[in-house]
Amino acid sequence: MRLAVFVLASALSAFALDNGLMKTPPMGWLAWERFRCDIDCENDPKNCISENLFIDMADRLSEDGWRELGYVYVNIDDCWSSMKRDKDGRLQADPKRFPGGIHKLARYMHDRGLKLGIYGDMGTHTCGGYPGTPLDKIELDAQTFADWEVDMFKYDGCYSNATEQEKGYPLMAKALNATGRPIGYSCSWPAYQGGLPPKVNYTQLGEICNLWRNYGDIQDSWDSVLNIADWFFENQDVLVPAAGPGRWNDPDMLIIGDFGLSMDQSRAQMALWAIMAAPLFMSNDLRTISSGARAILQNKMIISINQDALGIQGRRIVKEKSGIEVFLRPLSNNASALVFFSRRHDMPYRYQTTLSKLNYTTGRYKIIDVYTDKATELKDSTSFVVSVNPTGVVMWYVSAPADLSLHYFYRGGKPLGSAYHDDDNAVPRVFL
Repeated sequence: MRLAVFVLASALSAFALDNGLMKTPPMGWLAWERFRCDIDCENDPKNCISENLFIDMADRLSEDGWRELGYVYVNIDDCWSSMKRDKDGRLQADPKRFPGGIHKLARYMHDRGLKLGIYGDMGTHTCGGYPGTPLDKIELDAQTFADWEVDMFKYDGCYSNATEQEKGYPLMAKALNATGRPIGYSCSWPAYQGGLPPKVNYTQLGEICNLWRNYGDIQDSWDSVLNIADWFFENQDVLVPAAGPGRWNDPDMLIIGDFGLSMDQSRAQMALWAIMAAPLFMSNDLRTISSGARAILQNKMIISINQDALGIQGRRIVKEKSGIEVFLRPLSNNASALVFFSRRHDMPYRYQTTLSKLNYTTGRYKIIDVYTDKATELKDSTSFVVSVNPTGVVMWYVSAPADLSLHYFYRGGKPLGSAYHDDDNAVPRVFL
Protein backbone atom coordinates (compact mmCIF):
# COMPACT_ATOMS: atom_id res chain seq x y z
CA MET A 1 0.00 0.00 0.00
CA ARG A 2 1.41 3.34 -0.96
CA LEU A 3 0.61 5.94 1.65
CA ALA A 4 0.95 9.67 1.75
CA VAL A 5 3.55 10.57 4.34
CA PHE A 6 3.21 13.74 6.34
CA VAL A 7 6.60 15.15 7.22
CA LEU A 8 6.11 17.46 10.16
CA ALA A 9 8.78 20.11 10.36
CA SER A 10 9.18 21.90 13.67
CA ALA A 11 10.05 25.47 14.37
CA LEU A 12 11.31 24.27 17.74
CA SER A 13 13.77 21.64 16.56
CA ALA A 14 15.95 22.32 19.58
CA PHE A 15 13.13 20.92 21.69
CA ALA A 16 12.49 17.85 19.52
CA LEU A 17 11.52 14.87 21.65
CA ASP A 18 14.17 12.59 20.23
CA ASN A 19 13.59 9.73 22.66
CA GLY A 20 12.75 6.92 20.23
CA LEU A 21 9.82 5.85 22.42
CA MET A 22 6.22 4.82 21.81
CA LYS A 23 6.53 3.97 18.12
CA THR A 24 3.21 2.22 18.64
CA PRO A 25 0.53 3.51 21.02
CA PRO A 26 1.52 2.86 24.65
CA MET A 27 -0.51 0.35 26.64
CA GLY A 28 -1.00 -0.19 30.34
CA TRP A 29 -3.04 0.69 33.39
CA LEU A 30 -3.82 4.14 34.79
CA ALA A 31 -5.32 4.86 38.21
CA TRP A 32 -7.41 7.98 37.67
CA GLU A 33 -10.86 7.14 36.32
CA ARG A 34 -11.42 4.12 38.55
CA PHE A 35 -9.73 5.31 41.77
CA ARG A 36 -9.58 9.11 41.40
CA CYS A 37 -8.03 10.82 44.42
CA ASP A 38 -9.00 8.36 47.15
CA ILE A 39 -6.39 8.87 49.88
CA ASP A 40 -8.43 7.42 52.76
CA CYS A 41 -6.22 4.39 53.35
CA GLU A 42 -7.45 3.93 56.90
CA ASN A 43 -11.05 3.24 55.87
CA ASP A 44 -10.50 2.02 52.30
CA PRO A 45 -7.07 0.37 52.17
CA LYS A 46 -7.69 -1.64 48.98
CA ASN A 47 -8.82 1.31 46.89
CA CYS A 48 -6.80 4.27 48.11
CA ILE A 49 -4.00 5.82 46.04
CA SER A 50 -1.10 4.03 47.68
CA GLU A 51 1.93 1.87 47.08
CA ASN A 52 -0.18 -1.24 47.68
CA LEU A 53 -2.67 -0.38 44.92
CA PHE A 54 0.05 -0.05 42.29
CA ILE A 55 1.80 -3.20 43.49
CA ASP A 56 -1.50 -5.07 43.21
CA MET A 57 -2.01 -3.85 39.65
CA ALA A 58 1.56 -4.69 38.72
CA ASP A 59 1.05 -8.21 40.03
CA ARG A 60 -2.09 -8.62 37.97
CA LEU A 61 -0.44 -7.28 34.80
CA SER A 62 2.53 -9.60 35.20
CA GLU A 63 0.62 -12.71 36.32
CA ASP A 64 -2.66 -12.61 34.37
CA GLY A 65 -1.40 -12.35 30.80
CA TRP A 66 -1.62 -8.58 30.34
CA ARG A 67 2.11 -7.84 30.10
CA GLU A 68 2.64 -10.27 27.23
CA LEU A 69 -0.06 -8.50 25.24
CA GLY A 70 1.66 -5.13 25.62
CA TYR A 71 0.05 -3.69 28.76
CA VAL A 72 3.30 -2.71 30.43
CA TYR A 73 2.81 0.75 31.95
CA VAL A 74 1.50 1.20 35.50
CA ASN A 75 0.70 4.89 35.75
CA ILE A 76 0.21 6.93 38.90
CA ASP A 77 -2.01 9.96 38.43
CA ASP A 78 -2.73 12.89 40.76
CA CYS A 79 -2.59 12.89 44.59
CA TRP A 80 0.52 10.76 45.04
CA SER A 81 2.82 13.37 46.54
CA SER A 82 3.32 14.95 49.89
CA MET A 83 1.78 18.39 50.28
CA LYS A 84 5.26 19.88 50.64
CA ARG A 85 8.53 19.48 48.81
CA ASP A 86 11.54 18.21 50.77
CA LYS A 87 14.33 20.38 52.23
CA ASP A 88 16.11 20.39 48.86
CA GLY A 89 13.00 21.54 47.02
CA ARG A 90 12.32 18.15 45.44
CA LEU A 91 8.94 16.53 45.10
CA GLN A 92 8.41 13.65 47.50
CA ALA A 93 5.82 10.89 47.75
CA ASP A 94 3.38 10.90 50.64
CA PRO A 95 5.33 8.90 53.26
CA LYS A 96 2.29 7.14 54.73
CA ARG A 97 0.82 5.96 51.44
CA PHE A 98 4.14 5.35 49.66
CA PRO A 99 6.51 4.34 52.47
CA GLY A 100 9.03 2.85 50.05
CA GLY A 101 9.07 5.93 47.82
CA ILE A 102 8.62 6.13 44.07
CA HIS A 103 12.07 4.75 43.27
CA LYS A 104 11.34 1.50 45.10
CA LEU A 105 8.02 1.24 43.28
CA ALA A 106 9.76 1.74 39.93
CA ARG A 107 12.17 -1.06 40.76
CA TYR A 108 9.24 -3.31 41.60
CA MET A 109 7.78 -2.63 38.15
CA HIS A 110 11.06 -3.15 36.35
CA ASP A 111 11.68 -6.47 38.11
CA ARG A 112 8.42 -7.69 36.58
CA GLY A 113 9.04 -6.40 33.08
CA LEU A 114 6.77 -3.40 33.58
CA LYS A 115 7.21 0.38 33.47
CA LEU A 116 6.16 3.12 35.87
CA GLY A 117 4.42 6.35 34.89
CA ILE A 118 3.93 9.40 37.10
CA TYR A 119 1.93 12.61 37.04
CA GLY A 120 2.75 16.29 37.42
CA ASP A 121 1.18 19.65 36.68
CA MET A 122 2.51 22.87 35.21
CA GLY A 123 0.61 25.11 37.61
CA THR A 124 1.37 26.11 41.15
CA HIS A 125 -0.71 23.09 42.18
CA THR A 126 -1.95 19.91 40.54
CA CYS A 127 -5.65 19.60 39.76
CA GLY A 128 -6.02 17.82 43.12
CA GLY A 129 -4.22 20.55 45.06
CA TYR A 130 -0.77 18.98 45.42
CA PRO A 131 2.53 20.73 44.57
CA GLY A 132 2.83 21.55 40.90
CA THR A 133 5.83 21.80 38.59
CA PRO A 134 5.85 25.45 37.47
CA LEU A 135 8.47 26.86 35.08
CA ASP A 136 11.17 27.31 37.71
CA LYS A 137 10.89 23.68 38.87
CA ILE A 138 10.88 21.93 35.50
CA GLU A 139 14.56 20.93 35.35
CA LEU A 140 14.63 19.85 39.00
CA ASP A 141 11.51 17.71 38.71
CA ALA A 142 12.56 16.14 35.41
CA GLN A 143 15.83 15.07 37.01
CA THR A 144 13.98 13.81 40.08
CA PHE A 145 11.78 11.58 37.93
CA ALA A 146 14.85 10.28 36.10
CA ASP A 147 16.59 9.58 39.41
CA TRP A 148 13.54 7.60 40.48
CA GLU A 149 13.79 5.60 37.21
CA VAL A 150 10.34 6.67 36.05
CA ASP A 151 9.46 5.62 32.48
CA MET A 152 6.60 7.98 31.60
CA PHE A 153 5.50 11.43 32.70
CA LYS A 154 2.10 13.06 32.25
CA TYR A 155 2.20 16.85 32.48
CA ASP A 156 -1.19 18.37 33.29
CA GLY A 157 -2.16 22.04 33.08
CA CYS A 158 -4.38 23.02 36.01
CA TYR A 159 -3.66 26.38 37.66
CA SER A 160 -1.54 27.53 34.71
CA ASN A 161 -2.20 29.96 31.88
CA ALA A 162 -1.66 29.89 28.13
CA THR A 163 1.64 31.80 28.33
CA GLU A 164 3.06 29.41 30.90
CA GLN A 165 1.92 26.43 28.86
CA GLU A 166 3.53 27.77 25.70
CA LYS A 167 6.85 27.95 27.53
CA GLY A 168 6.51 25.00 29.87
CA TYR A 169 5.55 22.10 27.64
CA PRO A 170 8.55 22.50 25.29
CA LEU A 171 10.85 23.18 28.26
CA MET A 172 9.79 19.94 29.94
CA ALA A 173 10.56 18.02 26.73
CA LYS A 174 14.02 19.53 26.72
CA ALA A 175 14.51 18.80 30.43
CA LEU A 176 13.42 15.18 30.12
CA ASN A 177 15.81 14.68 27.19
CA ALA A 178 18.62 16.26 29.17
CA THR A 179 18.35 13.66 31.95
CA GLY A 180 19.59 10.96 29.59
CA ARG A 181 16.80 8.63 30.69
CA PRO A 182 14.16 7.64 28.11
CA ILE A 183 10.90 8.93 29.58
CA GLY A 184 7.71 8.89 27.53
CA TYR A 185 6.08 12.31 27.62
CA SER A 186 2.32 12.85 27.76
CA CYS A 187 1.17 16.46 27.34
CA SER A 188 -2.21 17.88 28.30
CA TRP A 189 -1.53 21.14 26.46
CA PRO A 190 -4.11 20.87 23.63
CA ALA A 191 -6.90 19.94 26.06
CA TYR A 192 -6.43 23.31 27.78
CA GLN A 193 -6.46 25.19 24.47
CA GLY A 194 -9.62 23.75 22.94
CA GLY A 195 -7.93 20.94 21.04
CA LEU A 196 -7.92 22.61 17.61
CA PRO A 197 -5.89 25.06 15.52
CA PRO A 198 -5.05 27.89 15.51
CA LYS A 199 -4.56 27.71 19.28
CA VAL A 200 -3.15 24.18 19.01
CA ASN A 201 -0.09 23.59 16.82
CA TYR A 202 -0.03 19.87 16.12
CA THR A 203 3.20 20.12 14.18
CA GLN A 204 4.91 21.45 17.28
CA LEU A 205 3.21 18.91 19.54
CA GLY A 206 4.46 16.05 17.39
CA GLU A 207 8.00 17.26 17.97
CA ILE A 208 7.87 17.67 21.74
CA CYS A 209 5.39 15.05 23.02
CA ASN A 210 4.86 11.31 22.56
CA LEU A 211 1.14 11.64 23.19
CA TRP A 212 -1.26 14.36 24.17
CA ARG A 213 -4.70 14.75 25.64
CA ASN A 214 -6.83 16.66 23.14
CA TYR A 215 -10.14 16.74 24.95
CA GLY A 216 -11.88 16.46 28.33
CA ASP A 217 -11.62 13.66 30.88
CA ILE A 218 -13.53 10.47 30.27
CA GLN A 219 -16.21 9.47 32.76
CA ASP A 220 -17.63 6.02 33.48
CA SER A 221 -20.58 6.29 31.11
CA TRP A 222 -21.56 5.53 27.52
CA ASP A 223 -22.47 9.18 26.99
CA SER A 224 -18.91 10.15 27.84
CA VAL A 225 -17.38 7.57 25.48
CA LEU A 226 -19.67 8.66 22.66
CA ASN A 227 -19.02 12.35 23.28
CA ILE A 228 -15.27 11.82 23.06
CA ALA A 229 -15.47 9.62 19.97
CA ASP A 230 -17.75 12.12 18.23
CA TRP A 231 -15.33 14.98 18.89
CA PHE A 232 -12.39 12.99 17.55
CA PHE A 233 -14.14 11.86 14.37
CA GLU A 234 -15.81 15.20 13.72
CA ASN A 235 -12.32 16.75 13.83
CA GLN A 236 -10.53 13.89 12.09
CA ASP A 237 -9.21 16.05 9.25
CA VAL A 238 -7.04 17.87 11.78
CA LEU A 239 -6.24 14.93 14.04
CA VAL A 240 -5.44 12.12 11.57
CA PRO A 241 -2.31 13.75 10.08
CA ALA A 242 -1.08 14.73 13.56
CA ALA A 243 -0.73 11.10 14.67
CA GLY A 244 2.03 8.66 13.81
CA PRO A 245 4.80 6.54 15.33
CA GLY A 246 5.98 8.25 18.50
CA ARG A 247 3.20 10.88 18.52
CA TRP A 248 -0.38 9.98 19.34
CA ASN A 249 -3.73 11.63 19.91
CA ASP A 250 -5.04 10.44 23.28
CA PRO A 251 -8.84 10.19 23.71
CA ASP A 252 -8.29 9.09 27.34
CA MET A 253 -8.69 5.86 29.26
CA LEU A 254 -10.47 2.62 28.55
CA ILE A 255 -13.28 2.22 31.09
CA ILE A 256 -14.04 -1.37 30.12
CA GLY A 257 -14.54 -3.44 33.25
CA ASP A 258 -15.96 -0.63 35.36
CA PHE A 259 -19.65 0.12 35.94
CA GLY A 260 -20.93 2.32 33.12
CA LEU A 261 -20.72 0.25 29.92
CA SER A 262 -22.61 -2.79 28.68
CA MET A 263 -20.66 -5.55 26.95
CA ASP A 264 -21.67 -4.19 23.53
CA GLN A 265 -20.59 -0.69 24.52
CA SER A 266 -17.32 -2.09 25.88
CA ARG A 267 -16.64 -3.80 22.54
CA ALA A 268 -17.47 -0.51 20.82
CA GLN A 269 -15.01 1.51 22.90
CA MET A 270 -12.23 -1.01 22.32
CA ALA A 271 -12.90 -1.08 18.57
CA LEU A 272 -13.09 2.69 18.15
CA TRP A 273 -9.95 3.27 20.24
CA ALA A 274 -8.11 0.72 18.08
CA ILE A 275 -9.29 2.48 14.90
CA MET A 276 -8.06 5.79 16.35
CA ALA A 277 -4.59 4.36 17.07
CA ALA A 278 -5.22 5.49 20.64
CA PRO A 279 -3.07 4.73 23.66
CA LEU A 280 -4.69 1.82 25.52
CA PHE A 281 -4.62 2.70 29.20
CA MET A 282 -7.15 0.74 31.19
CA SER A 283 -8.59 2.33 34.31
CA ASN A 284 -10.35 -0.47 36.15
CA ASP A 285 -9.76 -2.93 38.98
CA LEU A 286 -7.76 -5.81 37.55
CA ARG A 287 -8.23 -7.75 40.79
CA THR A 288 -11.98 -8.12 40.20
CA ILE A 289 -12.45 -7.61 36.45
CA SER A 290 -15.10 -9.81 34.82
CA SER A 291 -14.21 -12.51 32.31
CA GLY A 292 -16.21 -10.67 29.62
CA ALA A 293 -14.34 -7.40 30.08
CA ARG A 294 -11.03 -9.26 30.23
CA ALA A 295 -11.78 -11.02 26.94
CA ILE A 296 -12.41 -7.67 25.22
CA LEU A 297 -9.28 -6.03 26.59
CA GLN A 298 -7.13 -9.08 25.85
CA ASN A 299 -8.40 -9.59 22.29
CA LYS A 300 -5.17 -10.19 20.39
CA MET A 301 -6.44 -9.15 16.99
CA ILE A 302 -7.78 -5.81 18.21
CA ILE A 303 -4.50 -5.17 20.00
CA SER A 304 -2.57 -6.00 16.81
CA ILE A 305 -4.74 -3.51 14.91
CA ASN A 306 -4.15 -0.83 17.54
CA GLN A 307 -0.40 -1.56 17.51
CA ASP A 308 0.01 -1.62 13.73
CA ALA A 309 3.47 -0.39 12.80
CA LEU A 310 2.29 2.04 10.11
CA GLY A 311 0.74 4.15 12.85
CA ILE A 312 -1.99 5.67 10.66
CA GLN A 313 -4.99 6.87 12.62
CA GLY A 314 -8.25 5.68 11.11
CA ARG A 315 -11.26 7.77 10.25
CA ARG A 316 -15.02 7.65 9.79
CA ILE A 317 -15.85 7.08 6.13
CA VAL A 318 -19.64 6.64 6.21
CA LYS A 319 -22.36 8.20 8.33
CA GLU A 320 -25.86 6.94 7.56
CA LYS A 321 -29.17 8.52 8.49
CA SER A 322 -30.09 5.13 9.92
CA GLY A 323 -27.58 5.62 12.73
CA ILE A 324 -24.96 3.28 11.26
CA GLU A 325 -21.41 4.58 10.87
CA VAL A 326 -18.41 2.93 9.23
CA PHE A 327 -14.77 3.49 10.19
CA LEU A 328 -11.65 2.41 8.34
CA ARG A 329 -8.00 2.20 9.29
CA PRO A 330 -5.22 1.24 6.83
CA LEU A 331 -2.80 -1.35 8.22
CA SER A 332 0.49 -2.93 7.28
CA ASN A 333 0.74 -5.58 4.54
CA ASN A 334 -2.08 -4.04 2.50
CA ALA A 335 -4.57 -4.93 5.22
CA SER A 336 -7.16 -2.75 6.89
CA ALA A 337 -9.65 -2.67 9.74
CA LEU A 338 -13.33 -1.89 9.35
CA VAL A 339 -15.79 -1.05 12.12
CA PHE A 340 -19.54 -0.94 11.64
CA PHE A 341 -21.03 0.98 14.57
CA SER A 342 -24.66 1.52 15.54
CA ARG A 343 -25.80 4.65 17.34
CA ARG A 344 -29.25 3.14 17.65
CA HIS A 345 -30.90 2.15 20.93
CA ASP A 346 -33.72 -0.09 19.71
CA MET A 347 -32.77 -3.41 18.11
CA PRO A 348 -30.00 -4.98 16.01
CA TYR A 349 -29.85 -3.30 12.63
CA ARG A 350 -29.17 -5.08 9.34
CA TYR A 351 -26.83 -2.93 7.31
CA GLN A 352 -26.08 -3.76 3.68
CA THR A 353 -23.21 -2.49 1.56
CA THR A 354 -20.26 -3.72 -0.53
CA LEU A 355 -16.52 -3.35 -0.12
CA SER A 356 -16.39 -1.37 -3.34
CA LYS A 357 -18.78 1.18 -1.82
CA LEU A 358 -16.33 1.41 1.08
CA ASN A 359 -13.55 2.31 -1.36
CA TYR A 360 -11.91 -1.09 -1.77
CA THR A 361 -10.42 -1.90 -5.15
CA THR A 362 -11.31 -4.89 -7.30
CA GLY A 363 -10.43 -8.23 -5.77
CA ARG A 364 -11.30 -10.99 -3.34
CA TYR A 365 -10.67 -10.25 0.33
CA LYS A 366 -10.30 -12.42 3.39
CA ILE A 367 -12.44 -11.16 6.25
CA ILE A 368 -11.96 -12.06 9.91
CA ASP A 369 -14.57 -10.94 12.42
CA VAL A 370 -12.44 -9.67 15.29
CA TYR A 371 -14.91 -10.55 18.05
CA THR A 372 -16.16 -13.93 16.76
CA ASP A 373 -13.01 -15.16 14.95
CA LYS A 374 -15.17 -16.22 12.02
CA ALA A 375 -13.42 -15.99 8.65
CA THR A 376 -14.84 -15.67 5.17
CA GLU A 377 -13.92 -14.43 1.70
CA LEU A 378 -15.68 -11.57 -0.03
CA LYS A 379 -15.42 -10.02 -3.47
CA ASP A 380 -15.40 -6.25 -3.60
CA SER A 381 -18.65 -6.18 -5.58
CA THR A 382 -20.54 -8.74 -3.48
CA SER A 383 -23.33 -7.31 -1.37
CA PHE A 384 -23.18 -8.30 2.29
CA VAL A 385 -25.20 -7.63 5.44
CA VAL A 386 -23.88 -7.06 8.94
CA SER A 387 -26.19 -7.12 11.93
CA VAL A 388 -25.03 -4.49 14.41
CA ASN A 389 -26.37 -4.46 17.97
CA PRO A 390 -27.61 -1.18 19.49
CA THR A 391 -24.61 0.90 20.69
CA GLY A 392 -22.48 -1.98 19.45
CA VAL A 393 -20.02 -2.80 16.71
CA VAL A 394 -19.02 -5.38 14.16
CA MET A 395 -15.26 -5.19 13.59
CA TRP A 396 -13.41 -6.79 10.68
CA TYR A 397 -9.78 -7.38 9.86
CA VAL A 398 -9.55 -7.26 6.06
CA SER A 399 -6.63 -8.89 4.25
CA ALA A 400 -6.30 -7.06 0.97
CA PRO A 401 -5.14 -8.67 -2.30
CA ALA A 402 -4.64 -5.25 -3.86
CA ASP A 403 -3.93 -1.74 -2.78
CA LEU A 404 -6.66 -0.12 -0.75
CA SER A 405 -7.51 3.21 -2.28
CA LEU A 406 -6.97 6.05 0.17
CA HIS A 407 -9.67 8.18 -1.43
CA TYR A 408 -11.24 8.76 1.96
CA PHE A 409 -7.87 9.59 3.51
CA TYR A 410 -5.91 11.71 1.08
CA ARG A 411 -6.33 13.63 -2.13
CA GLY A 412 -3.55 15.85 -3.34
CA GLY A 413 -1.69 15.16 -0.09
CA LYS A 414 -4.55 16.45 2.05
CA PRO A 415 -6.91 14.46 4.28
CA LEU A 416 -10.54 14.41 3.29
CA GLY A 417 -13.72 14.43 5.32
CA SER A 418 -16.20 11.61 5.78
CA ALA A 419 -18.61 10.30 3.20
CA TYR A 420 -22.21 10.92 4.20
CA HIS A 421 -24.62 8.52 2.53
CA ASP A 422 -28.35 8.67 2.25
CA ASP A 423 -30.37 5.79 3.60
CA ASP A 424 -30.26 4.02 0.25
CA ASN A 425 -29.23 0.49 1.20
CA ALA A 426 -30.82 -2.25 -0.87
CA VAL A 427 -31.92 -4.23 2.17
CA PRO A 428 -35.42 -3.39 3.44
CA ARG A 429 -35.35 -1.89 6.91
CA VAL A 430 -36.10 -5.10 8.78
CA PHE A 431 -35.04 -5.49 12.37
CA LEU A 432 -33.90 -9.01 13.30
